[in-house]
Amino acid sequence: MSNAQLALQQAQPSADFEAKLARSRALLQQAASEHQPLVQASSLGAEDVIIRHLIDTLSLPIPLFVLDTGALHPETLALLARTEARAAQPGTQPVRVYRPQPGVAEAFVSREGPEAMRRSVALRQACCAIRKVEPLRRALHGQRAWITGLRREQSAQRAEVPAIDRSDLDPARADRPSAGLIQINPLADWSWGEVWHHIALHGLDYNPLHDRFYPSIGCAPCTRAVSVGEDLRAGRWWWEQDSAKECGLHQRSHP
Repeated sequence: MSNAQLALQQAQPSADFEAKLARSRALLQQAASEHQPLVQASSLGAEDVIIRHLIDTLSLPIPLFVLDTGALHPETLALLARTEARAAQPGTQPVRVYRPQPGVAEAFVSREGPEAMRRSVALRQACCAIRKVEPLRRALHGQRAWITGLRREQSAQRAEVPAIDRSDLDPARADRPSAGLIQINPLADWSWGEVWHHIALHGLDYNPLHDRFYPSIGCAPCTRAVSVGEDLRAGRWWWEQDSAKECGLHQRSHP
């Protein structure tokens, strides 16, 4: 039985799930009212699918963007196509897709090789900078806030993620792609079981890689399935033993 199927079977809402859901909805409404312009960042993971569903059901003016790194799984690209098709319907918010600058990723691969990211953390981070961090900078240009699917349960590095994160307002973090922006994390206190409870309850479309034990899905060369008991992000850059398992998009000053 797959990870997602098992989660769907066992996904029982916690006693305070309805209160969590109400807080998430209220936070999105507050963000839409107080922090315009803002945008949802989506990797098309399970959490992002839920946030999009909440935004759509609340009819909030919050567009969505996706980073197409040029190295995504075919399943992720297929979900992106379905997401774009739904967004083309009248009355829905648009989906914006950001890709690496033309030729830059190709030049990196030509210079360093297709598996350069496995030779050192520095090379992996350089690849992430080209495929993710620079496109994110463009995606967030002109915004006041952004919405992400970060949850405290995802990893030790994210254990203290707040619902509203103002750390990037600190001038000392001016080099961050999200410098000067407020980050909204409406599912910060949700459990993995609650994520799948909501998906099952509303029959939401999700990435089928979740059914193959991929709780966290990134670029294809840098993501593997996880085993029972492993950290939810253990499948990201699994060959790195001591790294923070982050690509530069969500590094916090206090992990």
